[in-house]
Amino acid sequence: MRYFDTHAHLGLITEDPIDQLIVVREARAEGVARIVTISNNLADFGQLYENLRTESEVYHSIGISPSSVVQPGEDWEARIAEGTHLERVVAVGEIGLDYYRKFGDRDSQVELFIRQLDLAGRLNLPVIIHNRDAGADVLEILRERLTSRGGILHCYSEDAGYAQRALELNLWISFAGNVTYRNARNLQDTAKAIPLERMLIESEAPFMVPASHRGKRNKPAYLVETAAYLAEVREKPVEELSEILYANSCTVFGLPQ
Repeated sequence: MRYFDTHAHLGLITEDPIDQLIVVREARAEGVARIVTISNNLADFGQLYENLRTESEVYHSIGISPSSVVQPGEDWEARIAEGTHLERVVAVGEIGLDYYRKFGDRDSQVELFIRQLDLAGRLNLPVIIHNRDAGADVLEILRERLTSRGGILHCYSEDAGYAQRALELNLWISFAGNVTYRNARNLQDTAKAIPLERMLIESEAPFMVPASHRGKRNKPAYLVETAAYLAEVREKPVEELSEILYANSCTVFGLPQ
C-alpha cells in the first residue's frame, strides 16, 4: 500500500536538515512513498530544496503565500520561474487568499494571486491554492485565470456545494487531517459526495493533525490515519482508496505512477 502526501511543510516541521530527512524516512516506512513539500516564501525555498536534494521521492512547489504579500521579495516572478527549472519542482504554490488573518490588504492579496496564476500558466504548471475565508473571491478569480494544468484546493474547508462549483473547473479537492474531526461534518459530507477521481489527500504537516494524534505536531507519517478515515467514509478498502488517490496525485503533478 502506498500513499502520496500532496502537501507538507517539511521546513516548518523542523529547520534541521537531518531531522527533515528523518521525517521523510519515517513517512516512507509507513507507506508514504511521495511527498510534495510546500514553500510559503522564496526565502525558505532554496535552503529546503538543498536539504532534500538527495530525496528523489520528495517533490517541491515554489510560490508566495498570502502571508508574505507585504514582502514577496525582489524580482519574485523571475525567481519563481528560475526555481521551476530545478529537478522535481512540480507546482506553483501555495498561492491564494487569506481574509481570516488579514495579511496586507485584500487588493494586494488579489494582485499577488492573479500574477502567480498567470505565471503558472506561462510555466505550464499546476497551482496549489490556499483559501481561508475567501471562497467566493478565490472561485471567481480561478474561473478567469486558472492554468490549463489545473490546481488543488488544498486543506479543503468549504462545503459540498462549493466543491461542486469548483469541480466545474480543472480542480482537485485535497483533504487533510481535519476531515477526521467530529465537528467537521461539512468536510465529511464533501468527501462522500465528490467524484473519487477528483480527490486528493495531504498531511498539511505540521498543522491539521488527524484526530487520533491530537495534541501532537503533525507529520507526513500520520497521513495513513486520514486515508483510513476517508476509506471508511467512502466505504472502500483503504488499499483501493490509497491507490486511487496516489494515481490522482500523479495525474495532477504530471508524474509517472
